Amino acid sequence: PVRTLHRQSARRGRDAPLGMSAFARLRPTLAVALAVIALDQGSKIALSRWLPEGERLVLAPFLQLVSVYNTGAAFSFLAQAGGWQRGLFLALAFGVSAWLSWLAASPGAERMERFAYGLIVGGALGNAIDRLAHGAVYDFLLFHAGRWAWPAFNLADSAITVGVALLLWHYRRPHDTPRPASQE
Repeated sequence: PVRTLHRQSARRGRDAPLGMSAFARLRPTLAVALAVIALDQGSKIALSRWLPEGERLVLAPFLQLVSVYNTGAAFSFLAQAGGWQRGLFLALAFGVSAWLSWLAASPGAERMERFAYGLIVGGALGNAIDRLAHGAVYDFLLFHAGRWAWPAFNLADSAITVGVALLLWHYRRPHDTPRPASQE
């Protein structure tokens, strides 16, 4: 019988066939990122055409669809900065996406990490597309309770948040100790 040699790593789930290319390891991350970008951009295009800017549609006592453009970052950080922040946010989006893609392509990255990296990269690039096309990010989800409201956000922001939460959960859980390579 033919046996496959595997590289052993210090953490559970990191066994990768010898010779697996960096692109082969990166493919699942890119697939997740492309899915996030497609869902994000599709939702933004549909809602921006359907709901005029500045309008609101109440969906539930705690949720509204809104149509707003944010020139800042999360929580409208630097929204009133005069425009220079656009280049900074684009550089951050492309830089972080390149770095996370490099991490995802590394032989030691686990499936959960690659998935989380894909969510973050897709969200960062989805918002970067908005900045390039409109000079601002289109936000449309607004959660609120009484007079308290969470700042409006979009699917790209949600993907970034879920990706970061998955990474935090992943890194906090216990991992197996290294095991010696088997002598098959």
